[in-house]
Amino acid sequence: MGSSYAHPVLSATIFFPKSPNLQLPSSSSPPRYHSLRSRFCFHSSFQSPVQPSPTLTTNNYNHLIQSLCKQGNLSHALKLFSHELNPTQHTYESLILACSRQNAKSFASAIHGRLAADGFYHDPFLCTKLINMYSHFGSPESARNVFDGTPEKTIFVWNALLKTLVMAEKGDEALSLFSEMAHNGVPFDSFSYSFALKACLAFSPPAPTLLREIHSHVIRAGFVSRVHVVTTLVDCYAKIGDVVSARTVFDEMPHRNVVSWSAMIACYAKNGRHIIALEIFREMNMMRDPEIIPNSVTMISVIQACAGLAALNLGKVVHGYVLRRALNTIVSVMNALISLYAKCGRLDLGQQIFDKMIYIVPRNVVSWNSMISGYGIHGFAKESIRIFEKMIGAGISPSPITFVGLLGACSHGGLIDEGRRLFDSMHKEHNLLPQSEHYACMVDLLGRAGQLDEAAKLIEEMKIEPGQTVWGSLLGACRIHSNIELAERACSHLFALEPWNAGNYILLADIYAEAKLCEDVRRVKKLLEERGLHKLQGCSWIEVRKRLYSFVSVDELNPQIELVHALLTELVKQAKEIGYVPNTKFVLYDLEHEEKEKIVMGHSEKLALAFGLISSEKVWLSGCDEYIYIHHFRTGFTILNPGSGSSALLRIAKTGSENDGAGTLMQSYVHVRNECPHIPMTVYTIDPTKKVSKKLMDLDKDEIALISLDKKAKNIIASAVDDSMLQNLIHCQSAKEM
Repeated sequence: MGSSYAHPVLSATIFFPKSPNLQLPSSSSPPRYHSLRSRFCFHSSFQSPVQPSPTLTTNNYNHLIQSLCKQGNLSHALKLFSHELNPTQHTYESLILACSRQNAKSFASAIHGRLAADGFYHDPFLCTKLINMYSHFGSPESARNVFDGTPEKTIFVWNALLKTLVMAEKGDEALSLFSEMAHNGVPFDSFSYSFALKACLAFSPPAPTLLREIHSHVIRAGFVSRVHVVTTLVDCYAKIGDVVSARTVFDEMPHRNVVSWSAMIACYAKNGRHIIALEIFREMNMMRDPEIIPNSVTMISVIQACAGLAALNLGKVVHGYVLRRALNTIVSVMNALISLYAKCGRLDLGQQIFDKMIYIVPRNVVSWNSMISGYGIHGFAKESIRIFEKMIGAGISPSPITFVGLLGACSHGGLIDEGRRLFDSMHKEHNLLPQSEHYACMVDLLGRAGQLDEAAKLIEEMKIEPGQTVWGSLLGACRIHSNIELAERACSHLFALEPWNAGNYILLADIYAEAKLCEDVRRVKKLLEERGLHKLQGCSWIEVRKRLYSFVSVDELNPQIELVHALLTELVKQAKEIGYVPNTKFVLYDLEHEEKEKIVMGHSEKLALAFGLISSEKVWLSGCDEYIYIHHFRTGFTILNPGSGSSALLRIAKTGSENDGAGTLMQSYVHVRNECPHIPMTVYTIDPTKKVSKKLMDLDKDEIALISLDKKAKNIIASAVDDSMLQNLIHCQSAKEM
């Protein structure tokens, strides 16, 4: 065969060498296409369509069509299919599956018409395949037409349409169909219940009452032993935030597989219970069950949990596990790792993964989005835009999430004009309609810059109904700029859209407290009590010697809490000597000033910081800010930190807008290290009282600066700003202190 095979052109001599025992077919005898099918239709070099022949039998045609479909040659298969022969059930099945795989909607309609003309609508098997095909196309109306035209509706036909409606997020229609099944006496199977459970999440908002009702039906029907049904229950409870019910279902499972474990880990990770998610992962690994090995879905949730904790060292350990399991060839896992390092402030490591992906696995739009968002949340707005332009140059079409990251970057970086341009380009250049999230980013961008009237006008001109994210952004801007009138307007909508969110009430109370409107503060607190709402307790984590330590406000459980409080007291005392005045105006309690100072001293991030300082090594701090203390915390943190001479993360003042000359002040997290591979970093100390600055050093890529300052230093800035911007910052700070 090797000597005769010189060119990838089909030849009878290739497969049938001359032999006295084998007679080649003559032109007068029917060609043996049935035997040829098994030899060359799966051959990778077979690219030419088979020429129709009047001597081909129906059986030959059907086998060839099925083989071409499996090979991916749908157009060639359809050329044979166009001949007036009698296709079989398997022929139609192959064609329908090929259309689904190749998203061939135009071919699908022709096949559907031929199937109906040939009288195959009586075949429930093919009707199920047709419904699944239209489900893949995102066409529930066509799927419903097939269902209505099917005379014999088996459970598979019902389930196929049920699945289609759920995937199309038509929850009401799906549950109506579920009720219709019961009315017609169709016996439910485990998949019917799984789809019905998922239908409860297709409502906006989800329907937890219906979910629990169907859960009770699952128990009565005896399907709680089916792993996929119980896994669906865990996933559904996780998505409505009911972690307790999800864990109860998980604990009662008689048998668990990797999907069940992954669902439980994802449940905790997505609901902010990151430490418990990692504990479940550890328990899963400790089983040493060869059938329960973490897969890519499991590891994505584990990586998200590490990112939620900003646990850099633990994230590196998980990264090593991913490499050992050869999961670095899965793009979604690598995207999760990029986001992990970005949220931990190690943009350099995220950039390394992104750059190396081109040699391991093709980058998709999520990969680019992760880098855009990563640079954006750390204030490198121009770098985010540069990556976006590179993405467009690579031929990757942006998604709506791309623009959420870009607009968020412009908001953090104060690039107002650039944000407007990108927002306008969504529809004009990329045919994407702005959604509520994009308007929320624009409101946040304008609000941070103090342009509240323009932000309110943008909301009025929205082409869609403003959601809670939009009004929440406006409320946050009102909190920054103390605009009571707009804050009350935003809250009137927020209280109607999400009456359960205590954060909105607390933000409004903060604004009243700053304006010294005590009666209004009491009124909001009374509303909280009447509606049974409570402020979530702030929690911060710190990583010391590769172990995570968590702190809550006014924490008394840590064995070293007395040392922590002693250090904080001493640092605040030293800070007061150089002019620091604790800001207690956002404390919503009627207390003496000294008592209020004790409350703000108990902020969870302050406790975590002090614990790290007494641990005598570099630390990594992260946390969930309690909004009531942000103003106090952001003016106190950088005074406490330089005096100690030990820190891994600084909260600093930074120029917020490069377009306006006012030098708008913003706050952001910045490492005292150059984590941006394309932007040189300059570190300054600033003394606004003397209107002077001292340039400490320039940092190239990956360089680290651990800076120890004397007590005269009032601030530190580490950013990619030039001297003129720095002078604007000094002037602005001096004006605020006068």
